[in-house]
Amino acid sequence: MNAAELILMCAQIWGVVGFVVALAFLSVGIDRIDEDARGAYFFRPLLIPGILVIWPLVLWRWYKYESGTDAWPARYAPPRKSHFAVGLILPAGIAVIIVAGLAVRQTWPSDFAPVQIEKPMVDTQ
Repeated sequence: MNAAELILMCAQIWGVVGFVVALAFLSVGIDRIDEDARGAYFFRPLLIPGILVIWPLVLWRWYKYESGTDAWPARYAPPRKSHFAVGLILPAGIAVIIVAGLAVRQTWPSDFAPVQIEKPMVDTQ
């Protein structure tokens, strides 16, 4: 078995496990953890691709909800604490990227003469 076959086999296993988790979660779990999803069946197929990809996170969050160890007040605290730092880092990063792009910008070749493009000749036959 070469590397490509191994990667493909791992992706297939990941997808099959994700599909099983998606079926279980969308048929049983979503009703138990989200009261707004009760009776709403038409949006559930839209969730299948996402669950196929992040099924370990779905299982972990489902376990946290079911076991009651999910701390609602602390749920959004880490992202909110980082907003100020990200608000400073992003503009600085954009400025660094612009300055770096201007610093390594290529110059126009000096021995290249520009050529004016003529209108195409229209054949009126």
